[in-house]
Amino acid sequence: MRRLVVFNMVSLDGYFTDAHGDMRWAHQGSAEAEWKAFVNENAEGGGTLLFGRITYELMASYWPTPMAFANDPIVAERMNTLPKVVFSRTMAQASWSNTRLVTDDPAGEIRRMKQAAGMDLVIMGSGSIVSQLTQEGLIDEYQIVVIPIILGQGRTLFEGITEQRYLKLIKTRAFGNGNVLLCYERV
Repeated sequence: MRRLVVFNMVSLDGYFTDAHGDMRWAHQGSAEAEWKAFVNENAEGGGTLLFGRITYELMASYWPTPMAFANDPIVAERMNTLPKVVFSRTMAQASWSNTRLVTDDPAGEIRRMKQAAGMDLVIMGSGSIVSQLTQEGLIDEYQIVVIPIILGQGRTLFEGITEQRYLKLIKTRAFGNGNVLLCYERV
């Protein structure tokens, strides 16, 4: 059975976007060698990438560009070649390479995908999808990178969660740029 993994960055005060929906702050320290090596290694892991519409549009506007290939060739290659699914009720089509559009029932689609053969499913960004699938108990692992910045306000990754969810810490890693990776599994 495939696992569903979330990889996201949050501020020290728990926001994954600032008050204006911006996530540029999450790239603070991205040029640091240890962090860059981790990002490249993580990109080589493979799987199917899952996005909500907003994150998909951000990713699709950057990763296929010459700038992305110049700045991050390993990550750009993986982002463009890996299979992708975008969940959206408003999009008519998804034109980024290897992308399939799902217009309804994200939880049902994830249940079907988890039963199919293949590599893990990975959600990047996409807070509303993370929240919905957490509520359904479908996420197997949360890989959260805490960025050493205080935003003061913004959107949390788990908006709308109505029940407490207990998790088990399985791995941590601190980076020279101050970022800290925290990996949790469902209990």
